[in-house]
Amino acid sequence: MNKSYLYLFVRFVVLIALQVLIIDHINLGGYINPPLYILFILLLPFETPGWFLLLSAFALGFSIDIFSNSVGLHTASCVFMAYMRPTIIRAVGAPADYEAYLNPGIPDMGTQWFVFYTLFLTLLHQLAFGILESFYFAEAGIIFIRMIASSLFTLVLIVLIEYLFMSRKK
Repeated sequence: MNKSYLYLFVRFVVLIALQVLIIDHINLGGYINPPLYILFILLLPFETPGWFLLLSAFALGFSIDIFSNSVGLHTASCVFMAYMRPTIIRAVGAPADYEAYLNPGIPDMGTQWFVFYTLFLTLLHQLAFGILESFYFAEAGIIFIRMIASSLFTLVLIVLIEYLFMSRKK
């Protein structure tokens, strides 16, 4: 079990480093800025306790906020996404009986399930982020365009990463 915690910690650090050092500098047309760091929350095992899910989402968002100098935007968005994760898993139609240590990734759940799961959670994250960032509902059109564009770009990046780094099922 200690090996899995070490693996989660390494994934946590690598995704924060990728986001801060590379991804944060991608801003296509002012509308697309992909939050690749949410992959950490997306790939946590199904049996992750709620307290750990929320605490790790808080730590992830807070770490990004520190490096991005954004006052709690990423933290609130990540915690909201983590809070909604169990509901989205049920809504997308995950199997009722999970095997031990099953992960919500393409190798275990399939591409179609993973795409819907990732899309819904990414949209929720981007909606929360956009509303908190603007905090002005007169800009609803811009928030909506940024939410859709960033979510779709993030979805493509996450699926590509999942295919590149997934371990083959035996």
